[in-house]
Amino acid sequence: MAVKGSSTAARVLVVFEAVAENQPVGVAALSRMLDIDKSAVQRALVTLAEQGWIQAREDQLTAWETTPRIANIAHSSRAKSDLRQRIQHALEELEALTGETAIFNEPDGPRLVVSQVAESRQQLRMVPRIGAVVPARDSATGRVLLPFLSLARQTELLGDPPDAKFLALLEECRARGYAASSEVDEPSMTIAAPVFGVDGRPIGAVAISGPAERMPPDDHPRLAEYVCQAANRLSRGASGSVGRS
Repeated sequence: MAVKGSSTAARVLVVFEAVAENQPVGVAALSRMLDIDKSAVQRALVTLAEQGWIQAREDQLTAWETTPRIANIAHSSRAKSDLRQRIQHALEELEALTGETAIFNEPDGPRLVVSQVAESRQQLRMVPRIGAVVPARDSATGRVLLPFLSLARQTELLGDPPDAKFLALLEECRARGYAASSEVDEPSMTIAAPVFGVDGRPIGAVAISGPAERMPPDDHPRLAEYVCQAANRLSRGASGSVGRS
């Protein structure tokens, strides 16, 4: 059975749009403009004011205007869009430097997921699917993000509290600045470094992934330097979270 929309919610949104387009504006004018009963308009205005979307004008208390909240949300949305573009550009540069597929993985609730990819142009390459779940325990991404998260968040992503041995591994990755792992898919190797938001919290990880035979251990430091440089540039330019951490 289809769920019907709320007529009350629709009316509140219509009133909000009318306030935004005609501010400052009063109840009577809105009622005439929208052909809605004044009492219904008044209830919608009170609801919007209680939720912080509109306010009474200081010099004209019977007229309503929008608050900065909508502008703040729009700014946040633009910032996230800009960050997505910077991430994609960084991935494309990283792919060109290393020849391997470059990836951005990020927290999404209780999971880590692949969110952006710049695919290698080599015939034999790794091509992760956007939205694919990244195992937190075994992946390079998990091992560079988990050290910077609370124990509760670590437990949520891992499914169980980390033991002393795994915490020691995480500390090694944190101190080194990157992690390398082939445990998720043994024929492949992944090297990842964390990306931080302006508040210092990790918002995701930049990684490269390719056949393990092209990424031997002796070459990890050189490749990791490229990955860390990309992650550091994104961290300096990050103005907001890209996902739900």
